[in-house]
Amino acid sequence: MAEKTLKKSIGLWGVIATATGIVVASTTLVSMGQGFGIAGKGFVIAMVVAAILNLFVAFSFAELSSMIPRAGGINHYTLPAMGPFLGLLSVIAGYVLVNIFAGSAEAAIPGIVVNEVFASWINPKVFSIGMIIVLMLVNIRGIDYFAWLQIVLTTAMIGSLAVLGIIGLTGTGTGVPLATSFDAFNPMGLGVLSLVALAFWLFIGVEFVCPLAEEIKNPRLYIPLAMILAIVIIFIAKVLFGYASIMYVPLDDLASSTTPHVDAGMAILGRTGQIWMAIVTILAAMSTVNTLIAAIPRLIFGLAQEGQAPKIFATINRWQTPWVGIVGCSILFVVPIIIGLATIEAILIFILAGVFCWFITYIIAHLDVIILRYKYPHVKRTFKSPLGIIPQILGILAMIYMMINIFPDPVLKVSIYKFAVIFLVIASVGSALWVKLVMKKGLFELTPLEKLTEELGSSDITIESPGKITG
Repeated sequence: MAEKTLKKSIGLWGVIATATGIVVASTTLVSMGQGFGIAGKGFVIAMVVAAILNLFVAFSFAELSSMIPRAGGINHYTLPAMGPFLGLLSVIAGYVLVNIFAGSAEAAIPGIVVNEVFASWINPKVFSIGMIIVLMLVNIRGIDYFAWLQIVLTTAMIGSLAVLGIIGLTGTGTGVPLATSFDAFNPMGLGVLSLVALAFWLFIGVEFVCPLAEEIKNPRLYIPLAMILAIVIIFIAKVLFGYASIMYVPLDDLASSTTPHVDAGMAILGRTGQIWMAIVTILAAMSTVNTLIAAIPRLIFGLAQEGQAPKIFATINRWQTPWVGIVGCSILFVVPIIIGLATIEAILIFILAGVFCWFITYIIAHLDVIILRYKYPHVKRTFKSPLGIIPQILGILAMIYMMINIFPDPVLKVSIYKFAVIFLVIASVGSALWVKLVMKKGLFELTPLEKLTEELGSSDITIESPGKITG
């Protein structure tokens, strides 16, 4: 019989690669180019603010994970703070629903790129579906295989962005820089802050390492370290490439392009740069899909362990991976590609609506930290968010601001809100019915922290005296 536990084998570099790889999706490369096209060099101001807000998110998830290093991630953190309804809602609305669409869009992009840049005779749908199947098999085979592939993909992708950016900034490529590319630093003035929501998308998702907590060798150290380093690495690489882009491509062209990163690569290194950035786009999409296929099934695995999802999703194969969730997640990525929904144009509203739901999940995480600080003040946290609860309060206010200013176009904004409400209604009704009818619990019935951590072993948490717990 297969073991009931996940295999603890991911080292620090694998965790950093996971945190970095999920963030640098192909859609973020588009957002990066458009952001620099709109604001010029001043877009870095919005990026700094967004990076700080994502550090606040990383602080909250790192503290929660240090207390409850479980595969369920945000769900397990919410159970002792606000109960099963909000825990289930945070997973379904913030991760599962949005990533069905976003993951499909990411998976569709390599097929499109291969068809348009390398071989027009290759059917893009067939290529993308084949890629999903390969990544599914890698993840089924074991977490070690996932980690090694993720390290290769992420290193090649981030390294390429940084190197091509340096080539552009130093003028050692074949392209000719624009004469006026560095005239004004921030032509938008304070208006650049309206782009913080767009810049936030460049860093969102580092917390995807948390569902892998039961498979990380030293999760209480590696998870916070990986999330913080990932944000720094991503910021440096994207600033290098972004500044190089505006040296060679007119701002209006970057802002209006659907592939600004590929346009920049071609302007810096000609056909070689175009091919290079096409490869980076494929690597970015593969890295993101690889992480989604690894992380989402583990979130559902955690739900199943607590009775919040069908028990079959808690099944472990002989390689100690939650194979049912991996197969199911892969199928959900394939279906939109087959029926033609997974196009960049059609998916934009879905992604932004999903980001709206993602912000709600981040608000829940910040609230979890505040509540658990009050409820369990004596629990030793191997990582504790600095400055009291100031990052959490600022983070919540920032999420609300970005939800209100989700997109500058008022017509598109209405559509985003419409689909966000649909996502939230589906997730809320489904979560409420499951908690009441299947789990037969109160929507906000709390689970003691001791119960969530007792399966981790005495080395992870001990009770010194009634009401006082240390880890």
